[in-house]
Amino acid sequence: MKEVTVTARSATRTATRGVFYVHSAPSALCPHIEWAVGGVLGVPVSLDWTPQPAQSGSYRAELSWSGDAGSAAAIASALRGWNQLRFEVTEEPTSATEGARYSFTPELGVYHAVTGLHGDIMIPEDRLKAAVVKAALGDTTLLVEIDKLLGKPWDDELETFRHAGEGAPVRWLHQVV
Repeated sequence: MKEVTVTARSATRTATRGVFYVHSAPSALCPHIEWAVGGVLGVPVSLDWTPQPAQSGSYRAELSWSGDAGSAAAIASALRGWNQLRFEVTEEPTSATEGARYSFTPELGVYHAVTGLHGDIMIPEDRLKAAVVKAALGDTTLLVEIDKLLGKPWDDELETFRHAGEGAPVRWLHQVV
């Protein structure tokens, strides 16, 4: 039997994998995105950038990554607030951690959801209770709050960018005549 030394640092690390999607970024940001993601993952990152038909002058890319649990959060934190950038990053669950999904748009900011084994969004009890209270006070409706908990506003905004390169009809967001 082989003996393995476990340190406090290695005992807390759990390897996972995920996917990083850049839905739109201006060309000037592309190398900075690669540098930021590479810094989080600890390896150089070179993305295959292709034009984003839904927004003239922007580019899209995709990266399957492997790293420590929590890497998706670190990537989202490194890139949040970068104007003109739209991205999503997912992280698969492990035996010790839940999965995660992060979406970002300049207009809406960061959306985070915990995901289960099959990719379903898991909404914590306290967030559901808060949504019910807000709706009961008349500040909003329960449907609007549940949509926010499920990330619907982010999905609605990103949908055009997700499918623009797949031959789907494109709704142009910024077209100068």
